[in-house]
Amino acid sequence: MKRYRELINAVILQAVKDYRLSLRILKQQPDSRPAAAMKADVEEFFHSDWYSMMTKIDPDYLIDRLRKEAEE
Repeated sequence: MKRYRELINAVILQAVKDYRLSLRILKQQPDSRPAAAMKADVEEFFHSDWYSMMTKIDPDYLIDRLRKEAEE
């Protein structure tokens, strides 16, 4: 069970890292299509049934926190 939890945490952490990266790129290059696509993909993941099965963290809360972090 511990390895299952570690895998879940790794998947969510990678999504967070990808979202941070996409926001950082978009801040510097607002017209970056790859970064916009990555951002949209991660947001879709955060709102997916799969994400909700892995964690109880509210996706809108997480997205909001990551956006605020990127603005700092």
